[in-house]
Amino acid sequence: MAAAVDAPEEREAARRVALVRRQMQRRRADALFVTHAPNIRYLCGFSGSNGLLVVKARSVLFFTDPRYAEQASSEVRGARVGIVAAGTLAQGAHKARVLAGATAVGFDGDRVPVAHLNTWKALFRGVRFRDASGMIDALRAVKAPEELAGIRRAVDATDRVFSAVLGLIRAGVRERDLAAEITYRHRLEGADRDAFDPIVVSGPRSALIHGRPSDRRLRNGDALLLDFGCVVDGWCSDLTRTVFIGRAPRALREAHAAVLRAQRKAIAEARPGMTGRELDGIARESLTRDGYGDQFPHALGHGLGLEVHEQPRISWASSDVLAEGMVATVEPGVYIPGTGGVRIEDDVVFRASGVEVLNRAPRELLVL
Repeated sequence: MAAAVDAPEEREAARRVALVRRQMQRRRADALFVTHAPNIRYLCGFSGSNGLLVVKARSVLFFTDPRYAEQASSEVRGARVGIVAAGTLAQGAHKARVLAGATAVGFDGDRVPVAHLNTWKALFRGVRFRDASGMIDALRAVKAPEELAGIRRAVDATDRVFSAVLGLIRAGVRERDLAAEITYRHRLEGADRDAFDPIVVSGPRSALIHGRPSDRRLRNGDALLLDFGCVVDGWCSDLTRTVFIGRAPRALREAHAAVLRAQRKAIAEARPGMTGRELDGIARESLTRDGYGDQFPHALGHGLGLEVHEQPRISWASSDVLAEGMVATVEPGVYIPGTGGVRIEDDVVFRASGVEVLNRAPRELLVL
């Protein structure tokens, strides 16, 4: 019975490893060292914080330390598990002679400290370590149905938290207290944790794109920018809404309308096959036409999955090609120093003929 239950997960792990091996062949790598936790989870299912996955042409080996022995035995799919009782995981892999006969090994070059790389070179003499940055990230960008289902659970939890938090927003409440409520209510909704520290900034502080919650108390006439997300079973959500306390000042009411127009236009015109630069340009052109081009200083969006920021990139500098099955954020914003800011963000999945918006939280102007 257990084997039947595990069979789909085993097949999916085998499919992903096969894709990796194809990339290894193109790069002429005999093996691949995977150390980035989300990439390890993607390939073999392990969710702990200390692991080394070694993919070879005919074998997959996973190393961790004794703290995770039981967890690895229940989570890891498609790989033989080795427990390293003493020394580093790389030393354990060296002792197991995992690179015997290998001459070229790929690794997560953009995520491996130089000190670790130097240690590997000293351990595995005669092996050339090649930068394989982005190889697994590109595979992760297109979500399988079960992955999309996980993201939906996280998005639904965040939508429910937003609805609950609306009832707590009023003049006199501190930014810091609302941030704490978001974290608490995410846990009540079954989240593992916040996807990132909640951004809760009000009044003139709402112009701080990545501002931290402070002891400032909400006042009538404030814009309140809320940017938060959670992790459910490893999958992330990311939502931003800007609401107003008591009244919406004219300057920010107009900015909100412009941001909403830009987001709607980008969502309506998004299609697989366009680049991140092209989609970013749709929203940027809309905001420029409304007179806010210089007040939208960040990218339109980013990929979403096992990490809250992953491929594809949706920015003026991105050549990433958007494809069916990718999940990303669409989040234009306008920021007026000394006055306040507005950002509206939704999570979307690319379909054959456009995008599906996953969030259900209202985007229209809200005055509380």
